[in-house]
Amino acid sequence: MTRFIIDAQLPPALAERLTRQGYPSEHVTRIGLGVAPDEEIWNFITRSGAVLMTKDEDFVTMARAESDGPQVVSIRLGNIANNALWTALERVLDEIIESLNAGETIVEVI
Repeated sequence: MTRFIIDAQLPPALAERLTRQGYPSEHVTRIGLGVAPDEEIWNFITRSGAVLMTKDEDFVTMARAESDGPQVVSIRLGNIANNALWTALERVLDEIIESLNAGETIVEVI
């Protein structure tokens, strides 16, 4: 089962919506990592086996550099309202999950 950790640039409501869709998800602010440095979040994701959903390109760079690191879903949609973000993600959620299950390290949502 895919479990997501949602990074700080994305809304906490996204974690709630993903959880309702059957993908357990937590926002970094709810697990004490809201202001943590990227390396601390990366280490948590690595230990937990979760997938990081983020808008922070630094994590994409980290994923490219560490071939056996955690998977990253990179949201590249720009600044949009929460409902518009969810609508965009919901349309491609099955594709995201398929790519993650196929072993893709980085999945970009454009």
